[in-house]
Amino acid sequence: MHLLHRTCRVFDCIHRCSRCFRYKSIKQRHHSLYILLRLCLFTNSWRLGSSKVRRKGFMFPSIHSVLAQWVPQNERSRSVSLTTSGMYLGAAAGMLVVPTLVKLTSPQFVFLGEATLGTIWSVLWLNYASEPPIQLSKQNGAFPNSTRKTKIPWKSIFKSLPIWAIVVNNFTFHYALYVMMNWLPTYLEQGLRLSLQEMGTYKMVPYFNMFMFSNIGGFVADYLITKRLMSVTRTRKFLNTLGFMVASIALMALPKFRTSIGAVICSSVALGFLALGRAGFAVNHMDIAPRYAGIVMGVSNTAGTLAGIIGVDLTGKLLEASRSAHDSDLSSPESWTSVFMIPGVLCIFSSIGFLIFSTGERIFD
Repeated sequence: MHLLHRTCRVFDCIHRCSRCFRYKSIKQRHHSLYILLRLCLFTNSWRLGSSKVRRKGFMFPSIHSVLAQWVPQNERSRSVSLTTSGMYLGAAAGMLVVPTLVKLTSPQFVFLGEATLGTIWSVLWLNYASEPPIQLSKQNGAFPNSTRKTKIPWKSIFKSLPIWAIVVNNFTFHYALYVMMNWLPTYLEQGLRLSLQEMGTYKMVPYFNMFMFSNIGGFVADYLITKRLMSVTRTRKFLNTLGFMVASIALMALPKFRTSIGAVICSSVALGFLALGRAGFAVNHMDIAPRYAGIVMGVSNTAGTLAGIIGVDLTGKLLEASRSAHDSDLSSPESWTSVFMIPGVLCIFSSIGFLIFSTGERIFD
């Protein structure tokens, strides 16, 4: 456990330092280099996994490994929701602060500021992170410390339909998330002819909504499980289906809204319910494979990373094609229909797959 904890701390520091490198050294025209660096970092984490480090991963896999061993089953949903919702709060703060900083200073100042914050947090994390105060038993839904070497059942993991249900939903979630985070500002500025600076605090509402709904989903899931109102399996399926289905409707309806208020409300619903769905698929790793939660999360998070690369690039190509067809004009709803239709359709199919193939029962001991 001590090795696991130190590994998580090192990976967290590497991740934040890599963000500093990205912000300081990689300009917009070097986006392919940034993609390569991300893939290299993920590859390094996989290579570490093939060595004697039993609990490996990078950021999210590390978080899931630790939570799977610290947190009993009836507290997992809100623990995962709380620990991961900070990135949505950061996105909300960025949407509020960054446009003003760019106007008053320069983009380089924004990147240096984020790099500085990452460095400060790394120092605090390395100094104050500690071992778990208690050891949870297997009966409480978590695994105690063990020095026994465990053979990772790779074949069974990749043949498991419940795991593939998680992978597909992680792909869909990040496809929709990255498309919204990268192209929603463009939609507001070029699609609706709005100024992000003049929108004030409205532009941060969708991401703040993700922060709120992520935690709401976690508390609702744990409440349903603790009060025995639903089984773990039904709870995961219910929240995942509710979140993704509502998000799909909002995503496909987004181009129909032609006012700032309408667009903000619709995008807030889409992102909020996407975050709510994380109480389904994003916690399910620890239900079905608590001993290998970090490994399963690493597999599914790789799919999420690929979704970001594919989604952002495909959206750019769709908009370029639309720009050519409409004489460099992206203000028509038709220019954006396919952009938001694709993640909307993905949400429908992935939620159906999760509804059919997922389970909340432990299938890997």
